[in-house]
Amino acid sequence: MMLAAPVIAVGLTLVVGAIVFTLLGHNGLAAIYEIFIRPLFNPYRWQDLLVKAAPLAIIAVGLAIGFRANVWNIGGEGQYILGGLAGTGIALLTLDMSGGWILPVMLVCGILGGMAWAAIPAALKTTLGVNEILSSLMLNYVAIQLLYYLMRGPWKDPMGFNFPQTAMFSADQTLPYAIPGTLIHLGIPIAIAIALTAFGVMTRTITGFQVRVVGLAPKAAAYGGFGAASTVWLALMVGGGLAGLAGILEAAGPFGQMVPQFPTGYGYTAIIVAFLGRLNPLGILAAALVLALTYVGGESAQTTIGLPSAAAGVFQAMMLFFLLATDILVRYRIVSGSPATARTAPASETGTAGSSEAAKPKTVTA
Repeated sequence: MMLAAPVIAVGLTLVVGAIVFTLLGHNGLAAIYEIFIRPLFNPYRWQDLLVKAAPLAIIAVGLAIGFRANVWNIGGEGQYILGGLAGTGIALLTLDMSGGWILPVMLVCGILGGMAWAAIPAALKTTLGVNEILSSLMLNYVAIQLLYYLMRGPWKDPMGFNFPQTAMFSADQTLPYAIPGTLIHLGIPIAIAIALTAFGVMTRTITGFQVRVVGLAPKAAAYGGFGAASTVWLALMVGGGLAGLAGILEAAGPFGQMVPQFPTGYGYTAIIVAFLGRLNPLGILAAALVLALTYVGGESAQTTIGLPSAAAGVFQAMMLFFLLATDILVRYRIVSGSPATARTAPASETGTAGSSEAAKPKTVTA
């Protein structure tokens, strides 16, 4: 059921989504076809899918590592924006320069920008006990306002016809194409490499073991010498760094500059990707493609059948809702018939029976 629940959640999303949009006066079946099926049979749309799935996968891998440790980083969107801004700052400083060193420096600064933004909730959590959910979430809105200020003020392109945007990046500041003649840029193989590396780290190293133990059994982790504070810093730094990397990859890739439309909601959607992929880096790669479908298919459905722009968000929200709902099937079995007669174990049996029974899935009688 750990593997089946996400599949069931996607299926329920398709069925209920068709019903909802039919009730709203649209062709529900056509909406499902345009969003989830038609892009799969269009070779040009596959390029869009990969381009949009890459940042989702990168951010989700970083968030999943934190979630494994029970560190709930909800600030991926802000860290994504700060990474894009940090890399853009280097691009603006080097507009009149050339050389192959510029893009790597932009990527490193993007990672550092995301880490610096994630360091704020990490410091608040470890020093003052501030809940990282609230602090990281609120910092998202601070990052958006900082972006708007820079776009309308210090970083505004004087040759941009008064549009709030930076100057276009030069050739040395943009991502090269991994496959010439396509939209597939270098960020896509980077996303795959990050997921494979994270899978190896989480399953084959002491660091990955530490993260998992701290999340599953904090007392056992403390007994084993794994510090909770260091794990919080590790989880948030990895999550922030990867979100920042995704930000500068987007700025130097599809956008080619920094604009007010840069906050695309990837930081929030990546949370759904992480859970749909079962917090497994390999599963996250597949889940990123599913969520990328909602972006690519949603854009085309607006022009073909007149769906509203919020359609993608509706499907994403339903997918998370049904995923959380179907997770009950992981811990419980649904059976039909009358409930079995409960038997109370004698006091002498509770010491041995209790531990074995706790591991069995519970039963819900329908």
